[in-house]
Amino acid sequence: MRKKFENTLPIPVRRALRKLGAEIRDARRRRRIPTTVMAERALISRMTLNKIEKGDPGVSLGFYATVLFVLGMNERLADLADPRYDPVGLSLQDALLPKRIRAPRSGKPGDGV
Repeated sequence: MRKKFENTLPIPVRRALRKLGAEIRDARRRRRIPTTVMAERALISRMTLNKIEKGDPGVSLGFYATVLFVLGMNERLADLADPRYDPVGLSLQDALLPKRIRAPRSGKPGDGV
């Protein structure tokens, strides 16, 4: 069943997850943190850590986030979908901006103004 799920993911998504996993593994190694210690700190099993480091799409995003937190790399996680980094969304939003803005009418309604 897992293979079926994995094969439905777009290729760029699979590549991005594998890249993230490899970078997490490399960051752990640079810090010289053994897998047992890393798993304990993240409150996950070594098997789950191994899956994360392989970029397994079946692992919860929360576990990926926790591992990044343990590595001290979680600050950018909140910015992943930040509007500042969404050029398509910003251009679509800009297309909906009004062409002109009129000043509000003065007076009471029904004054004929």
